Amino acid sequence: MPRPATSPPPAAEGSPRSCGSPLRTRGDACPGSLRLHGADDGALARVRLPGGRLTAGQAGVLGELAGRLGDGDIHLTSRGNAQLRALAAGCGGELARSLGESGLLPSERHERVRNVVASPLSGLDGLGRADVGPWLTELDALLCGSERAVELSGRFLFALDDGRGDVCSLGADVTLEARGDGRALLRVGAAGDAVLVPGTQAARAALVAAETFLDRARDAGVWRVSELPDGPGPLLAEAVRAWGAAGVDAVRAHGPHPVPESALPRPGVVTGRGRSRAALSVGVPLGRVTAAQWRLLTDTARDLGDGTLRLTPWRGVVVPGLAPGRAAGALDALAAAGLITGPDSPWSGVGACIGRPGCAKSLSDVRALAGAAVGPRGALPVYWSGCARRCGHPHGDRVDVVATAQGHEISVVRDGTRAAPVTVPGDDTCGPSALSAAVAAARGTRD
Repeated sequence: MPRPATSPPPAAEGSPRSCGSPLRTRGDACPGSLRLHGADDGALARVRLPGGRLTAGQAGVLGELAGRLGDGDIHLTSRGNAQLRALAAGCGGELARSLGESGLLPSERHERVRNVVASPLSGLDGLGRADVGPWLTELDALLCGSERAVELSGRFLFALDDGRGDVCSLGADVTLEARGDGRALLRVGAAGDAVLVPGTQAARAALVAAETFLDRARDAGVWRVSELPDGPGPLLAEAVRAWGAAGVDAVRAHGPHPVPESALPRPGVVTGRGRSRAALSVGVPLGRVTAAQWRLLTDTARDLGDGTLRLTPWRGVVVPGLAPGRAAGALDALAAAGLITGPDSPWSGVGACIGRPGCAKSLSDVRALAGAAVGPRGALPVYWSGCARRCGHPHGDRVDVVATAQGHEISVVRDGTRAAPVTVPGDDTCGPSALSAAVAAARGTRD
């Protein structure tokens, strides 16, 4: 098994990385399927699933591996990937073989750079401007066939948005947003300017942009576009020249180009005008799918759906392709299994890192505390972190609860600005009930 590696912390709001980061002085240790991460509960494998998409057969393989080699559960990530935790020592070779045979590891050299999020409901509900499925398939093939792409960091992210604005706001390095005229708006980082490219060239344009970034990244010693010391503007200018050399018909579309209003998948039955099939959208409490829940999702996809699943960047699952007459009953079965199937679930908007005892850096069992604090759904989502690294925290407005040596720090983030925190002491005078009340007050109530 590869030697476990420790990942550096992600950037938080207000960190120096937002305007140019310090030089990266060590290699990218982001975990994958072949490079496992050593955690307190055992080794961790992160299986990249571009667009969160996999077949029911592949889902069955993941479930079997989790049960035989790990803790039995599937842990969903904020990029729509799947993690296997508590893996036994020495299982790396067996894990790699099984993933490769199932098609989940199409290129060993590229497995950590297949970081692509895509609108989960694209092509299912008729709300997007285009189905990004073809972009997703082509971009993944181009990534796996590019020698240059091997150099990308495991943190570099592509986003394919069908125009509804759901994944545009996830802070990707290269974003494709579908337009109504068959073209795609391509953003590099948070640049005010962008380019328009034909939809038929969108995937290639995204890859060329990423390869162009590598030249500047090497000189600057950074891994993400947001870390470039001179911002994304010069990179976009270089990419325009690179697109011309590659035969990509890119036209500057001067900004500003605000990100569309987000339309995240809501739990429930998904239908669309003129659609002959329905989909199920469910949330997963704290992103941890039990073995029984995973089997039920897999069986539903295989027996009632089109044989596929889509994991979402919000730690949910979409099951496409059901006959409308069978969708309600299937949703009831998923609800009975403990999944989030309606917008009023108290678990909606509640997230947490792995916390104790799985992570040595965590100062608290934040998952247990999050469960104890679950009550009526708040106006703001809440994310619980076991330490100041805030691993896996979501983007957008939210309440952050962070364990510290003094207790738990509660702060509200709105429009990227963090309000002054309030600390609930962790001594005997302020137990979980006081913490739960403070979190509920910070979240507010729904209108």
